[in-house]
Amino acid sequence: MTWHSHTFFSLLLSLAAATNLVAGSVAGRVELRDSQDAAVRKHKDFSGVVVWLEPVTGTPGLPAPAPPGTVARMVQKDKTFTPHVLPIRVGTSVDFPNFDPIFHNAFSNYNGQLFDVGLYPPGTSRRERFARPGIVRVFCNIHATMSAVIVVLDTPYFEATQKNGVFQFDNLPPGDYALHFFHERATQKTLDALTRRVTIGEGSITLPAIGISESGYIVIPHHNKYGHEYRDPPDDDGIYPAVRK
Repeated sequence: MTWHSHTFFSLLLSLAAATNLVAGSVAGRVELRDSQDAAVRKHKDFSGVVVWLEPVTGTPGLPAPAPPGTVARMVQKDKTFTPHVLPIRVGTSVDFPNFDPIFHNAFSNYNGQLFDVGLYPPGTSRRERFARPGIVRVFCNIHATMSAVIVVLDTPYFEATQKNGVFQFDNLPPGDYALHFFHERATQKTLDALTRRVTIGEGSITLPAIGISESGYIVIPHHNKYGHEYRDPPDDDGIYPAVRK
């Protein structure tokens, strides 16, 4: 290795070390409270809460939207969408593979991005690209009990909590961030009150436990994609027509 090559290599190592020094992290834990859900009350299941950091104006290091070709997946199996809550970045496409031996029709006609992948048979899949941020509530036009949520975010710093409610973000550029939460069974007023500013510098930050109350949450029955009430449950041994109104 020449002297110039050695000097250049040393400079790269120094820059990498400096970058690692200024990168920060933040961790915390959410606890669901005032819940009527059995999994929460009996088993302390605090999963499915989406947590994200949104850089405040002027904070460096916010990359562009998701690279072209970024794909996530929401499986349909046993008449259930999995995962039930899926956070993604703006520009991400979501595959909806049908692993059931019956037809499905994923759609959303609520606030957020409207979409309808149409009726499709077992063993096939459909794809939808999500181009703007928002809360997308997903249903099946055939099975009224199927539901899910896609949280489309304009930031790369997000995750959904697991059963223990823990979240952690590493390698964050220094600066000020707004910390946000989404929980399907919390009111918007409750979620707005939880938003806080976090200043990231060198080192790590551990936040105190964050309680999210489900008080005031009301289940609102949804309609099919045509805006009508669901009919009797379909005969899953039969063949569905192409159009179901």
